Amino acid sequence: MSDRSVVPTVLGIPPVAAVGVGAALTAIGVIGDLVRIGSLGMVFAVCYIAGCVLAIAWVRRDGMFGPMVQPPLLVAVAVPVVVLLAGSPKPGAGVAERLLVVGAPLVNAFPTMASTTGIVLVIGVVRLIVQRPLDAPAATAPEEPPVSPRRSSAAGRGRGAARGAARTSGSPRRS
Repeated sequence: MSDRSVVPTVLGIPPVAAVGVGAALTAIGVIGDLVRIGSLGMVFAVCYIAGCVLAIAWVRRDGMFGPMVQPPLLVAVAVPVVVLLAGSPKPGAGVAERLLVVGAPLVNAFPTMASTTGIVLVIGVVRLIVQRPLDAPAATAPEEPPVSPRRSSAAGRGRGAARGAARTSGSPRRS
């Protein structure tokens, strides 16, 4: 049960591989859009959403934490790295210009990141609820405490003795 993916007949992949799938598709989308239009657009959004959803659907059930928290981390790491590698500012640019070059794609990617995070969290929580292990212990009523020898012998002496035995505790007396 803990090794399967969202499809019961398909074994899941390890969490590191699932995060790698999401990161690879996100990087492909970022590079594709930067080469095509110079900023993040539809190719990034489709690859990013597909990568994150594929990662949470394909990962093993017992390793879903990484893919569930990956969407904001992917945007925070992949977008600035690829933007700096693809189109760094002029050599004489100041710190403010460098921050704007990196910050603009991050700000523009926020709505996509927020919706993808919501989708991935919903899929992950549904998987956690639906794919519970079958051998989980069920909640049972607590067992009755064992009858002490004093109570069992008092129960055989009659009604009055049983009443007296019920008033005494089963623990040893203090001296």
